[in-house]
Amino acid sequence: MSTGWIVLGVIVVIAVFLFMTYNQLVALRQRVDQAFADIDVQLKQRHDLIPNLVETVKGYASHERGTLDDVIKARNSAMQAQGPGQVSAAEQQLSGALGRLIALSEAYPDLKANTNFQQLQSELSDIENKIAAARRFFNNAVSEYNTGIQQLPAALFAGALGFHAKQFFDLGETRTQVEAVPSVKF
Repeated sequence: MSTGWIVLGVIVVIAVFLFMTYNQLVALRQRVDQAFADIDVQLKQRHDLIPNLVETVKGYASHERGTLDDVIKARNSAMQAQGPGQVSAAEQQLSGALGRLIALSEAYPDLKANTNFQQLQSELSDIENKIAAARRFFNNAVSEYNTGIQQLPAALFAGALGFHAKQFFDLGETRTQVEAVPSVKF
C-alpha cells in the first residue's frame, strides 16, 4: 500500500513539474510574440511617416524621382513582410532608401531649412530610437525563450509540444556599418 502512495506521489510531483515547465515556456513564447508586436507598432508609425517625408522632399527635389520611388517601393515591401526574418530584411532596404532620401537634404539647402522637413526628420529619428529599443527587447525575449526550450528538462519535451527556436531580429548586412567605429577628424 505504501509503495502505491510513493508511486502516486512521484507521478504527482512529475506532473506538477511538467505543468510548471510548460507554463513557463508558454509565458516565454508570449513575451516573444508581444515583443515582436511592439516592433510592429513602431514600424507602422515609421511607415506612416514616410509618405509625408517623401511629399516634403518631392516639392524641393522633384528631379530625384528615382530616390523617391525607391523609398516608396521599400516602404511597401516592408509593410507586406511577415515574420522577423522577412521584416528585418525589408526594414534594412527601407533604412537604406531613407538614408539616401535624408542625404538629399544636404544638396538642397531650402529643403534642409524647411520646418516641416526638420520636424519629420526629428520624428523619424525618434521612431528609429524606439525601434532600436524594441529590437533589443525582442532579441532579449528570443534569447530567454530559446534558452528555456534548450535547457533540461524542458528540452526533453519542448519540441513535441510545439516549442521551437525563434529567430532573432538581425541587422544583417548593416551590422558592419553599425559596429564600425566612427572616425573623428579635426
